[in-house]
Amino acid sequence: MTATDLHPLTTKLDNEFAQRNPALAVLTKVWRHNLGRFGLVVLGGILILAATADFISPYDPVLVNYEVLLQPPSTQHWFGTDELGRDILSRILHGAQGSVLIMTIAIALAFAIGIPVGLVSGYLGGTVDEIIMRIVDGLLAFPMMILALAIVAILGPSLSNAIIAIALVNVPGFARMVRGQTLATREADFVHAARASGLSSPRIVARHVWPSVRGNSIVYASLKCSAALITESALSFLGLGVQPPTPTWGSMLSGAMQYWDAWWMGLAPGLAIFLTVLALNFFGDALRDALDSRIDS
Repeated sequence: MTATDLHPLTTKLDNEFAQRNPALAVLTKVWRHNLGRFGLVVLGGILILAATADFISPYDPVLVNYEVLLQPPSTQHWFGTDELGRDILSRILHGAQGSVLIMTIAIALAFAIGIPVGLVSGYLGGTVDEIIMRIVDGLLAFPMMILALAIVAILGPSLSNAIIAIALVNVPGFARMVRGQTLATREADFVHAARASGLSSPRIVARHVWPSVRGNSIVYASLKCSAALITESALSFLGLGVQPPTPTWGSMLSGAMQYWDAWWMGLAPGLAIFLTVLALNFFGDALRDALDSRIDS
């Protein structure tokens, strides 16, 4: 039996597996994607490090030690120390906790707010759609970072306010993306058939429209995570995010800007942000392919 003969059988088994375990089937497709595999490994490693930072950190991340100020990488301090003698490796590990927490909660909030807004706007249309979209267009007129800075400036710098700011600036993107998908889906034959059968609008949206736009919404959320991380790092860099002495990657970069000769201070947090953003983008790209039924994995 040749590989060509086995292909229909393999496809059938994959389809049966996907029906029984849809989430696991999607992750399997992502794993088969070369870039997706890299993204999964890096993101998995970051999540594990963030979850275990309290146990594996060699030092207290906020412990000041004036005997080891601005020490380069060594066997005692693998990533060196900062201007207060704090261990950079320990601060990187604990900084992952704050960055991952803010990114995840902010995108989850933006998802929870933006998706219903987009569904309502796209499905109802008319005056409701006009009002909602004009508000969304007004928010989109501001650059994301400027709008986030304005929100934090009004609310005050803190972890919770950084989450609120990042969530709010991402809501318009979710709303507009879902609205566009909904406008196309509501004219589909199966939606017209649902209306003719007497189903109410909320049931039609929940049973027929939302499943049609869910895949793209999940992919969009995964891609927006990288933008949320960059925004959080920028806010912390400017002193408007999580407040010291709690470490974040952005605030560590801000501190490194004052000590150009101590190159190791900026290298570690910069690489952490770069690798995380890269992994998120690779994962999002692979997830898009995995959820696209037109692509034969």
